Amino acid sequence: MRNLKIIILTLFVTISSITVFSQNKIKNGPMLGYSEMREVLIWVQAHSPEDVYAEYYLKKGVGEKFRTKIVKTGENKAYIAKLIADSVEPGNEYTYEIYVGGEKQSFDFELSFRTQPIWKWRGDPPTIKFAAGSCAYINEEIYDRPGKPYGASNEIFTSVFREKPEFMLWLGDNIYFREPDWNSLTGMIKRYEHDRSIPEFAELLANVHHYAIWDDHDYGPNNSDRSFWNKGAALEVFSMFWGNPSYGIPGMEGAISFFDWGDAAFFLLDDRWYRSPEKRKFVERKMLGDLQIEWLIDALSSSEATFKFIAVGSQVLNPAARY
Repeated sequence: MRNLKIIILTLFVTISSITVFSQNKIKNGPMLGYSEMREVLIWVQAHSPEDVYAEYYLKKGVGEKFRTKIVKTGENKAYIAKLIADSVEPGNEYTYEIYVGGEKQSFDFELSFRTQPIWKWRGDPPTIKFAAGSCAYINEEIYDRPGKPYGASNEIFTSVFREKPEFMLWLGDNIYFREPDWNSLTGMIKRYEHDRSIPEFAELLANVHHYAIWDDHDYGPNNSDRSFWNKGAALEVFSMFWGNPSYGIPGMEGAISFFDWGDAAFFLLDDRWYRSPEKRKFVERKMLGDLQIEWLIDALSSSEATFKFIAVGSQVLNPAARY
């Protein structure tokens, strides 16, 4: 049997913010999204309408420099550009540079991404090291509940980066919407922008690939379910600010996705979009919904990966049926 060594760094944290980070013409980012053998996603948010692109080249040795397509940022997408590096080869590390309005942006650290290696029928699967975390509450005093702050310090992000994971899996409550946030697209965007701006985030976002699911607090109000009227806007903003391979599966809505990394398969589930209301009586209680359950069973049975990780924002193995 093939063996795959996996090192998992699990972090359940609460965080507070101190200052706002901005780099020249960049409001937030860059952040690395998904990584495949033939393409990588790079996420950038500008301050205003700008032409944004990335240049990249092999980290080791002198080689050709490649460029992504230019993306024109717009107000309707919060001035976010999702850049696709599609002139890459499997199993390499690349240095990249960000250009906004034709100007190269400067950073206090190196920018690099990696592509997944091709290994099947060629050798042993690669060792994987990834971080997993949830519940990142970042304080903003004017909108927090009165009393003792819920969040704490924010060194956790630099600690994660020092472990050098290849990617990070965000397991929900990655931000915490407050009352001014969840009933409008504007409010949701402002919450993401605030939380992304802390300086301790910067190096982790720019050099580690990120995948995400959501739970109630980055979906809507506390303990939200399928009845939340503004969940369409929540999904729109979630897809703006993350770099997953997909947001939903054909024929099925929600923050659902999938990716492989080495000999491991990751099934990213949505525990809110189809969730039955907690207080509703005389109805079959569901968390994931029939369509999602059937897709999960199909996908698990079809997967040839030795290791299968199911990511879901709620407790599912706890025998206590609370929430």
